[in-house]
Amino acid sequence: MPDQAMPDRGPPIERVQAAAYRIPTDAPESDGTLSWDATTLIVVHLDAGGRRGFGYGYANAGVLSVISDLLAPVVEGRPALALPGCWNAMRRAIRNQGRGGLAAMAVAAVDAALWDLKAKLLDLPLALLLGQARDAVPVYGSGGFTSYDDEQLRGQLAGWADAGIPRVKMKIGRHPEQDPARIASARDAIGPDTELFVDANGGYPVQQALAMAEVLAEQRVRWYEEPVPQHDHAGLAFVRGRVPAGIDVTAGEYGFTADDFRLLLASSAVDVLMADATRCGITGFIEAAALCQAHDRPLSAHCAPSLHLHLGCALGPVRHLEYFHDHVRIEGMLFDGAVTPDGGELAPDLSRPGLGVELKQADAERYAL
Repeated sequence: MPDQAMPDRGPPIERVQAAAYRIPTDAPESDGTLSWDATTLIVVHLDAGGRRGFGYGYANAGVLSVISDLLAPVVEGRPALALPGCWNAMRRAIRNQGRGGLAAMAVAAVDAALWDLKAKLLDLPLALLLGQARDAVPVYGSGGFTSYDDEQLRGQLAGWADAGIPRVKMKIGRHPEQDPARIASARDAIGPDTELFVDANGGYPVQQALAMAEVLAEQRVRWYEEPVPQHDHAGLAFVRGRVPAGIDVTAGEYGFTADDFRLLLASSAVDVLMADATRCGITGFIEAAALCQAHDRPLSAHCAPSLHLHLGCALGPVRHLEYFHDHVRIEGMLFDGAVTPDGGELAPDLSRPGLGVELKQADAERYAL
C-alpha cells in the first residue's frame, strides 16, 4: 500500500506572549451588584509561520501567570491549524485550577489568538473561515450605569438612539426603589420607537424581580437580563414563566464551559442565551451556538464587540451583540481596525484577515501593568 502524505496542519506555534493593560473608566461605573473605576485588557500574541495571531479579553491580570505557566508550555510546538488539539490541551492543563473563572478566561484569550492566527495563515477574515451567514450583525448600545445621574443616563441612551442604534440597555438593581423612575426617564429620553433593555446583574431576589417585571411591561421593556443571579436556574425559570408577554429573560454571560450553557438551556431558564467569548473562548462560543440550535433558542454576544463581530456574522443563532460603553471606548482607542455601527449594525472589514484588529502597541504602553 503506497505511503500517504499527512495533511498539512500548519507551522508549529513558536511562542505565546501575554500582557495586561489597565484603562481607567471615563466616569465612576456600577451595576446592580458591582462597582469599578478601571477595566483590565488582556492581550495575547502567538507567532507561527511568519504570522502573528492576536487575541484579547477583559479579566484580572492574574490570568497572565496561568497563560505563561500552564498554557504556553502545552500550546507552543503544536500545529497552528490544529485548534481542537490546542483547546483540549489547555483545558487539561487547568484541571486543578478549576474549569471556570480566571483559568477559563486565560484559555479564552489564547483561544482567540489561535483562531486569529489560523485565519491569518489561511489569509481569510474569521467570518469567512467559519462560513459567513450574514453581512452584518445587529448591535445594542449598552451602558446606563447605576452610578450615572439622570442627565448622564438620558444623554448616553439618547445618543445611541440618535446615532441609529434601535435598541439600548441600562443597568438596574442597585437601588430598586429608584429603578421605576430611572426606567421611565430612559424611555422618555429614547422615545417610543427605540427598544429598551435592562440588566439587573443578579441584583433582585425572585419576588422583587417579578414585581419589577410589571414596571418593565409598563415601559415596554423587551429584555430582562439576569433578574436573579445566573447560577439560580430555578429562580430564573420561575421568573421567566411569570413575566408579562413580550419580555425576554436572558442570562449566560458567566458561562465558562459548554456545561454551563447546557444547564441553563435544559432548565428552561432563558428565552435568549448570552455567551461571552472572553470567558468561554471562541471555541466555547461556537459550542454555545450549537446548543442554542439544538434547543431552538437565540444567542446574544456579551461585550467585547471586536471579538464577537465575526462570530455574529457566521453563527446562525446570534441575534445581536452588545456594544458596551467601556469596551467600545477601549477598542476604539487601542485597536487598529475597530469598526463602528452603521444603521444599528456592525459589519466586518473583509479586507483584513483574522479578527480584523491589532493592538496599537505604542498607544497601549501607558496603560501597561
